[in-house]
Amino acid sequence: MGLHSAQKKHFPLRGIDGVVQLFDAELRKSEPDLALLSLVLGFVEHFLAVNRVIPINVPGVRFEPLEPDCPNSCFPTVELGMISALYERFTAQIRGAVDLSQYRRTAAGSSRELVKKVSDVIWNSLSRSYFKDRAHIQSLFSLITGTKLDSSGVAFAVVAACQVLGLKDVHLALSEDHAWVIFGKNGEETAEVTWHGKGNEDRRGQTVTAGVNEKSWLYLKGSYMKCDRNMEVAFMVCAINPSLDLHTDSSELLQLQQKLLWLLYERGDLDRYPMAMGTLADLEDQDPIPGKESPLTIHLKAVTSAQKHYNNEHIYPYMYLAGFHYRHRDVQEALRAWAEAAQVMQDYNYFREDEEIYKEFFDIANDVIPTLLKETAAAECPGELGPDERSKELPKQVPTFSALQDPECFAHLLRFYDGICKWEEGSPTPVLHVGWATYLVQSLSRFDAQVRQKVSIITKELESQDDDDQSSDDPREGRRRGPRRESKLEEQNSPPPAAPTSPPTLPAAASQPKKVGEGGGRRRSSQGLRGGDTEGKPKSPTGPVVIFQSEKMKGMKELLCAAKVNSSAIKLQLTAQSQVQMKRQKSTPAGDYSMSFMKRQRKTL
Repeated sequence: MGLHSAQKKHFPLRGIDGVVQLFDAELRKSEPDLALLSLVLGFVEHFLAVNRVIPINVPGVRFEPLEPDCPNSCFPTVELGMISALYERFTAQIRGAVDLSQYRRTAAGSSRELVKKVSDVIWNSLSRSYFKDRAHIQSLFSLITGTKLDSSGVAFAVVAACQVLGLKDVHLALSEDHAWVIFGKNGEETAEVTWHGKGNEDRRGQTVTAGVNEKSWLYLKGSYMKCDRNMEVAFMVCAINPSLDLHTDSSELLQLQQKLLWLLYERGDLDRYPMAMGTLADLEDQDPIPGKESPLTIHLKAVTSAQKHYNNEHIYPYMYLAGFHYRHRDVQEALRAWAEAAQVMQDYNYFREDEEIYKEFFDIANDVIPTLLKETAAAECPGELGPDERSKELPKQVPTFSALQDPECFAHLLRFYDGICKWEEGSPTPVLHVGWATYLVQSLSRFDAQVRQKVSIITKELESQDDDDQSSDDPREGRRRGPRRESKLEEQNSPPPAAPTSPPTLPAAASQPKKVGEGGGRRRSSQGLRGGDTEGKPKSPTGPVVIFQSEKMKGMKELLCAAKVNSSAIKLQLTAQSQVQMKRQKSTPAGDYSMSFMKRQRKTL
């Protein structure tokens, strides 16, 4: 059984618009054809990025200019014959290898044995030896023509194969750095179908329950995306890799990805897909389409989506937002978004498989923030940068008010480090080492003492009657918000007790947007805990209030506001063994777990 006549009538697909029209038609159906769309995207990507031979003729492949007078910008015409042949090869391979009559199927849906069998078929069709982290091997075109797939490509191929078999309950599940499948009633069953990173151990058939329970970022504590068919289409669009080499992208593939993401976005198919919105916003920031929503609006919608649909457990919406502000040199807003990312991160445990997000935070703390603050300082010293360079470096800074003179910026920096220190607590793998400490001292030193002293730091543990089940000695239990051995509930997780006086008003702190801070827009446990809601103290600070959650930052309170930054003392405190006993890692093997799957394109970061 091949393509339907309604699908065939779209061919040949000419230019970007021809591909977009096919996607539009498929997205209007209850079951968009994943195999067809993946083959089309893979074909186009192959001839624009892998085997870019324009304008030389390839047998059976025509190229047409995207614009009449621009011979260098060509697009391969997608002919029906080639796509139809590839489609039939894929469907015949799957149907020939899986005998559905041999597998139990209930009203609830497919069985684990059947899902495992389909993953076996995909797995066994791959070349035995190839570099699995290379680019352009995510589509079914790569599978059929080259027998190669990257990790997320395997998971997608399993779902597409299940669709070919009529298994409508099998869908793609996505965290921010891994993919697996869900099946059964309401997608309640989970199954690993691929590897993660360079640790090629085969977990296929296993559930993801252990990863969810250990609170690793890789499984998002269960707040992962459960895709429907249209979100699976969005996934393949996000997986388009426009890179020709380390420094050059295919402008045609970027345009195609951007137009397809707009199609999905305007249909509402990205409402539950924050990373796709981040990708679209980055593309818009780079090359805006007139009359569309602004990149910042889309970034903020991605943050809202993560808060609304995923318990605010996702990190990348804040990373995308921070990257946007960084590129536009809005120092305060960039620091605010990085701080919020770290505040979300604090409730996770760090495992070696989370290395991708570790590298993000490491780069931000030890390269991006120090560079940003250095540029800011240089731009404020008339002798160091001329007026022309100054406006070029910091186009959106108001010269009369420096970010380094803003206690709010310093408060965001502290929240950023507090979140990372808290992430380390109770984790099987340490996070911080002396390299972090060196750059922390450098970044702190950019702020004068009088600026640092305007930030009120709260470290006192609150007594609370709401102890319920949070009294475990194990800091990894109870959302890890919970008490260390010597403490009661922390401020973040419980409203303050009845205060002896009415809460003070804090004009500066209260004016902060709800989105960032000690968790203003975060999860239910920290709602309402703005700076002024601390402990009902009679004092009324004039600057921002930071409530430390981590033991390391609590121990640094006096050092952070001292007239002179004591480098040695801060380094000792930050690199001390975690004050919460480290848990032994159970079974995760050592190794480098970096992975090509859906890495954020750093673009101009």
